[in-house]
Amino acid sequence: YREAGPKTAPTVLLLHGFPSSSHMFRDLIPVLAEKYHVIAPDYPGFGYSSTPGLDEFQYTFANLADVMDAFTAEIGLQSYVVYMQDYGGPIGMRLALKHPEKVRGFVVQNAVVNVEGWHQEVVASFQPAWQNRTPETEKPLRDAFSAEATRFQYTHGESRADRANPDAWTFDQALLDRPGNDKIQVELLYQYQDNVAQYPAWQEYLKTAQPPMLVVWGDNDPFFTIQGRDFFKTLVPSAEVHAYDAGHFALETHLPEISTAMLAFLDRLKTTN
Repeated sequence: YREAGPKTAPTVLLLHGFPSSSHMFRDLIPVLAEKYHVIAPDYPGFGYSSTPGLDEFQYTFANLADVMDAFTAEIGLQSYVVYMQDYGGPIGMRLALKHPEKVRGFVVQNAVVNVEGWHQEVVASFQPAWQNRTPETEKPLRDAFSAEATRFQYTHGESRADRANPDAWTFDQALLDRPGNDKIQVELLYQYQDNVAQYPAWQEYLKTAQPPMLVVWGDNDPFFTIQGRDFFKTLVPSAEVHAYDAGHFALETHLPEISTAMLAFLDRLKTTN
């Protein structure tokens, strides 16, 4: 995991998406760390964390969340603001339901809690494997982490090509290509259906708890829709929403805008929560 900033300051827990790792926060961390304690872990099977085989570790999102829960306890985090992008969404929401007293607020960047938040053609490509898992129906899952697909995730919908750093998708792909990692990634994409099943519980939590929330969104995301973005405002009317002419990994091209919005949000929380 990556750690920066004063340990006596409020903590921001950065939860990464697929197919990335804490590396996706490499430029955000030093900006936040001037005032806040920042923790960015790599999940099992990602980044520099270990990659136990399927016979050693059951790759479900519930288990990833349990590992993150144990990790935050091990390093002594009593409370934190959760930044969740993509896979970070289902992990962050599980942490919040498990320990609502620890979560001071959310920063949501292209992660969803409703079916309408997905582009339906993406769901349609995954559903055959979810309903009847075979080598043939698994093919769209495997295609999701090819070198071409990884670059697509970073470059589709970008409006500032000059800010797109090829190190991002090159680094991700190098780790994805480790022997045996393909089985891990297929398993997690298969298990993603459980996240969809949890959406009603997550929605109820947000409606009931009304946590402080900042939504920073790349509107040109090929996976998640603006309906997913705006749904957070429906659940939490006080949520602050910022939309950018960016893709799935909006941090890559819109770091100045996102970090400015985040610091303002965190500063308000520091005095009110």
